[in-house]
Amino acid sequence: MPPKEKRATRKLAAERGSRGRSRDGALFTAAPSKSGLPAGYARTLQDIKAHLRSARVRAVLAANPVVIEAYWRTGKLILQRQREAAWGAKVIDRLAADLRQEFPDMGGLSARNLLSMSLFAAAYPKGPIAKQPVSQLPWGHIIRLLQMVKDPAAREFYIREAIAHGWSRSVLETQIQGQLHLRAGRAVNNFALTMPPAESDMAAQLFKDPYLFDFLGTADPRREAEVEQALLDHVQRFLLELGSGFAFVGRRVHLEVGGDDFYLDLLFYHLRLRRYVVIELKARAFEPGDVGQLNLCRAAVDDLLRHADDQSTIGLLLCRGKNKLVVEYALSGLDKSIAVADWKKQITETLPAEFQGSLPTIAEIEAELAGELDAAAKKGNP
Repeated sequence: MPPKEKRATRKLAAERGSRGRSRDGALFTAAPSKSGLPAGYARTLQDIKAHLRSARVRAVLAANPVVIEAYWRTGKLILQRQREAAWGAKVIDRLAADLRQEFPDMGGLSARNLLSMSLFAAAYPKGPIAKQPVSQLPWGHIIRLLQMVKDPAAREFYIREAIAHGWSRSVLETQIQGQLHLRAGRAVNNFALTMPPAESDMAAQLFKDPYLFDFLGTADPRREAEVEQALLDHVQRFLLELGSGFAFVGRRVHLEVGGDDFYLDLLFYHLRLRRYVVIELKARAFEPGDVGQLNLCRAAVDDLLRHADDQSTIGLLLCRGKNKLVVEYALSGLDKSIAVADWKKQITETLPAEFQGSLPTIAEIEAELAGELDAAAKKGNP
């Protein structure tokens, strides 16, 4: 290499050393040593990182309705062609291949997913979909809803709950399997007479009937203490079944009333209601005297534990069966908030005998969906 070119090469190397690495022809200034950075730099760096992470999450959430709208429009076009031009499986396969070739970095363009988009469009024929609550859910949630919930009103219930409580897909599946839409707000209570209207409506929706403790397995606890221990052994699942806003305070909480000792089965605090919730468990059917015992414990919590900013305590009685009319009579005239509900180990315990065992499993639901997708793909084919 001639001397002149060598000098130019050395000069360029020196410039690069002072500027940093070269990427695609661009030069970047080399980062200074961390030892020479000013005080507070590390804290500022962490603040900026947190801000950018938050902005990235917000950008993803903001983009979700746009993606769902695109999937809905794609499904609508496919659905239209299936109806008008009898598009079959081979056409959908070709369409998926062409789209993947055009958008190699974009996921979700398999033939199966394209057919899911057409089912989505069929379930929601009116747009724009981006203005509807379903667009706030991830696509995986929407697919599971289409698979597992056929009734539109029930589907809208789970959409609202999933958005309000930020359910993961697995939690959504658990709540659907437990038929939450048939249980939410069903506990017998006197809240309308003991709370302001807006608060009583919210509280009533928080308490369900029956409560489903399917995580107890095949064990059949005969004593209340066994039930309490089994629930605390699965406290995460128990809190999920109770619902959003419940915070666990303690088990067998000791209260002294007039020199006598009393022990609360389970004590919780509800963050939105700002009330303690005393839960009494019974491994037997409801008896009218249970209300008096629960109200005594509820009143003791109000007197001994409640803070000045807390609202009056709620009592929740969980039993293995009840006569609804007897419960209503037992609560009549009581001016303190109490709810009564059953607890079951499996949802089929609440169904008539002729329907027990008829609920589909996840595998059966997926098989049914696969059949629908195949039928949609073959529609119009001889």
